[in-house]
Amino acid sequence: MSKEKNAKVSQNTEHQFIVFNLGDEEYGVEILQVQTIERMLDITRVPHAPDFVEGVTNLRGMVVPIIDLRKRLNLPEIEATDETRIITVKIEEVMVGMIVDSASDVVKVPEDAIEPAPSIIGGVESTYLDGVAKMDDRLLILLKLSEVLNKDEVNQIKKINA
Repeated sequence: MSKEKNAKVSQNTEHQFIVFNLGDEEYGVEILQVQTIERMLDITRVPHAPDFVEGVTNLRGMVVPIIDLRKRLNLPEIEATDETRIITVKIEEVMVGMIVDSASDVVKVPEDAIEPAPSIIGGVESTYLDGVAKMDDRLLILLKLSEVLNKDEVNQIKKINA
C-alpha cells in the first residue's frame, strides 16, 4: 500500500463509544472496553472499601465491584432513578461496574474529531479524560479508564473481589 493510501486509511479511522450521561454532560467510553450495560442492581456494601466504591453485586454468578462514577469524578451525588445504569468495564483484567445517570447510545467518531481534553471540563479534572469528541452540535467527553481507577485502586478492588 502506498503512503498516500496509508494516510487516507489513518484519517478515516473511527472509534465507537458507548455514550452515557452524568448530569447535563455526555461522556463516552470505548465500546471495546464495555462488557455490559445493566439496570441498577442490588449492591452489598463492603467495609473499609474506598469512598467511591459502593460495594459489590452478583452479576450472573460473578461478584462485581461497583463504583459510583459521580463520586469518583467529584460530581454532586444524586438519587438513582429508572434511568440509572451500571456500565461494566474491564480495567487491567478486573471487571468493574460504574454507576452512571443514564446510558443513551453508541456513536462512531472519526479520529480527527477527537481533541485533547482541556484542563477541566464540566467540573471534571483532565486526569480522568482522554479527550473531547466534537460531533456536529454535541461534545462527548471521553473517559480514560486507566485513570478512573489507578493501579493502587485496581489492587484494592482486586482484594474486594477475592
